[in-house]
Amino acid sequence: MLAGMALRFYAMSVLGRFFTYHVAVHAKQTVVEVGPYHYIRHPSYTGALMIFVGLGLALGNWAGLLALLACVGIAYAYRISVEESVLALALGEPYQQYIRRTRRLVPFLF
Repeated sequence: MLAGMALRFYAMSVLGRFFTYHVAVHAKQTVVEVGPYHYIRHPSYTGALMIFVGLGLALGNWAGLLALLACVGIAYAYRISVEESVLALALGEPYQQYIRRTRRLVPFLF
């Protein structure tokens, strides 16, 4: 859980003023490709998923862990699709190149 929190807060700090809790594109926003964003497009969500995995393991209930991950996974899958559509439209070709170069949540895998 602590590793997930650290990754989430690090990702948020790297985005700086571009970070929001709702899907939005700032004026003069650019594609951020430093820190964890060099490897994955959504390190904050990866960190949050790590937190939920840690929580599920701490509870010691595999069924609860699977149910928790299913619900959170569905929510993040939807949010990621919306976010990537908005960013692709707003940032254009630089974001398209970034998508081709990086993975969504897990470096080199997914």
